[in-house]
Amino acid sequence: MKRESKNSKLTPDDVKRYTGLFWKVIVGFVLFAILFMVSVRIGVFGQLPSFEDLENPNSNLASEIITDDNRVLGTYYVHNRSNVRYSELSPALVHALVSTEDKRFYKHSGIDYSRTISVIFHTLAGNKQGGSTITQQLALNLFSERREKSFLKRVMQKFQEWITAVRLERNYTKDEIIMMYFNTVDFGAYNTFGIKSAARTYFNTTPDQLTAPQAALLVGMLKGPGIYSPVRYPENALNRRNLVMHNMVEQGYLSQNDYEAFKQEGLDLQLRISSYSEGIGPYFRAVLKEQIRQEFKRLAITKPDGTPYDLDRDGLRVYTPINYQMQQHAEDAQKEWMSKLQSEFSKEWRRRDAFSGENAKILARGMKRSDRYRMLKDEGMSESNIAKEFEKPVPMTIFSWEGNIDTVMTPLDSIRYTKLILRNAMMSMEPQTGHIKAWVGGINFEHFKYDQVKLGTRQVGSTAKPFVYACAIDNGYTPCNTIPNHQQNIGGWSPRGDIRGGDPITLKNAVKFSQNQASAYLINEIGADNVASFTHKMGITSDIPNNLSIALGSYDASIFDMVGAYAAFVNHGTWVEPTMILRVEDKNGTPIYEKAPKVVKAINSETAYAMVDILKGVVDGGTGSRLRWDPDFGGLKNPIGGKTGTTNNNADAWFMGITPELVTGVWTGAEDRGISFSSTALGQGARSAMPVFGKFMRKVYADKALNYSQEDFPLPPGGIHRFEIDCSRHTEFFGVPEETPLQDDRLGF
Repeated sequence: MKRESKNSKLTPDDVKRYTGLFWKVIVGFVLFAILFMVSVRIGVFGQLPSFEDLENPNSNLASEIITDDNRVLGTYYVHNRSNVRYSELSPALVHALVSTEDKRFYKHSGIDYSRTISVIFHTLAGNKQGGSTITQQLALNLFSERREKSFLKRVMQKFQEWITAVRLERNYTKDEIIMMYFNTVDFGAYNTFGIKSAARTYFNTTPDQLTAPQAALLVGMLKGPGIYSPVRYPENALNRRNLVMHNMVEQGYLSQNDYEAFKQEGLDLQLRISSYSEGIGPYFRAVLKEQIRQEFKRLAITKPDGTPYDLDRDGLRVYTPINYQMQQHAEDAQKEWMSKLQSEFSKEWRRRDAFSGENAKILARGMKRSDRYRMLKDEGMSESNIAKEFEKPVPMTIFSWEGNIDTVMTPLDSIRYTKLILRNAMMSMEPQTGHIKAWVGGINFEHFKYDQVKLGTRQVGSTAKPFVYACAIDNGYTPCNTIPNHQQNIGGWSPRGDIRGGDPITLKNAVKFSQNQASAYLINEIGADNVASFTHKMGITSDIPNNLSIALGSYDASIFDMVGAYAAFVNHGTWVEPTMILRVEDKNGTPIYEKAPKVVKAINSETAYAMVDILKGVVDGGTGSRLRWDPDFGGLKNPIGGKTGTTNNNADAWFMGITPELVTGVWTGAEDRGISFSSTALGQGARSAMPVFGKFMRKVYADKALNYSQEDFPLPPGGIHRFEIDCSRHTEFFGVPEETPLQDDRLGF
């Protein structure tokens, strides 16, 4: 049966009707598109960034700690991200990015329409490709937490990217967009955000120093930081790097010959994985962070919107007086001596039980202070069951001077091991400015986080004696006055000692040989309350009891305070507050804080110089003379002064060293005072603490870039008129020859 065909010719009315319908659809589509884009723009489908947001994107910038020689000491961060300027990017980095991610970057205005259309057809054909321009990727990096997985949400997000990209192009130059892009990209592993962090993490360099292969590797990682990780998948990373370099050849950024040569190179990684404890100065950085927070709170320093600054997110630049090389010298000096001293200390305790008798309490205290104990207690475990848990072997990592040791031991044994590790701390400061140049708060921040420079205080021993003698000289005594130097009963107190330096003895020799008996007599004469008040005036902030034993250092003080106090002797009697911070700038380089240190005239200038001269005697023939003749302790020949200190049972060993331009304090001891050297020959300040000072100063003077003077201490303005400081005509010396190394003093009360 045949179908009848009908005449399908359109009438003029049909054509008119269909044409009208067509244009209605087109106009409707255009109006819908305009309405949709306007809706996206005004935030109907999600808030878009304002112009202020474009100028100040919230991108969790790390704050940087800058040394006096303009090096980055470390960072505070949630995301390890630091910004760079366009001028700090190597040309290879820019070329690698443009040739791989957006070949027409310099020709479009945020959206590459031809690329977008071609990507649509490729996607429909099953060949999925990325179509985002660099500007669109920047928009996503800045203002979206992640790329949406839902198709509809991703379409909406894409429109938001387009609008933001166009606005970015209108407000920023191409170079600025490149710069912002590199500052916001995520390199995946090791908490690495931004090109500055990536260059440091993978090649231990800066973005301006990246070579073509290095730049190509980092740009190649952006397609997939996981699958193209040079650490986890080196073959993938190598192939991707070579592809990026091939793109650079095609775009005329790299010659074929260079490409062929670079292609043969390996990845040549120099991994430097950032962590809070990584790098130098971790104790300083930890204390500095809290110091800045306190200062900002005290002075009500806030962001323009009134909210507090966040050091982990706001990209501040903190300028400090720390010198990078001096900090390194200080840490090296500590390691050189303390690794040797620890070996001797461990031998002393090898055949003895450090935790018997009274010391048994040390283990119990150590257990209750541990994170493991607090965690088990929070779980509701009884004391007896917790004790059993501490007897079960578990895998752990422990400290040693040769490096971390992975082992299996009981938590209680780990406490025993840790308690027998000697601690050491030091600080060095310029006395005229108060600028702290080196700060070593402990032996290893990863394992022992407590700072012993400022936060910790320990009994100061005979390093307190110069305050007694300075107080006496400031109140009428002279360095050459003589006082009794034999055992006396002073109000029921009779400290032990010897008569090195004579009996009677000059004040100068009493400090030189650290005589307890002479010091006890002197404080009784001038008054303990006067000495306590004088010591506070010198900058010691800890509690000083009003009793005679403070002459021998029966109170606790921090290295921070002690260095500041001794610096007043060198600085003609003027105490300058030790300074950790010079200034702080926001992420745009605008100063928001500047430190103005306190300055106090603590003692008479002539008294201060007399004390400097007296302290020089300690090194030139006194208890610190080993600095001169023993190369392992320094072998220093230039003018130096100092004071040794050792407390009862050798629990705390000190050395305070002075030079015309640096004052340095060093402390050594175990965490618990009940654990110490049994022998004063090994545990005294001259043996346990002074070598760190000597090794540090030797490194400082050998470093020609530091340029510290080895001249003598200058006289105060106007000279010395009140008294003589050369006492050679007043007394004769009774005791061992001055060139013989002398045992250090001990606290005797």
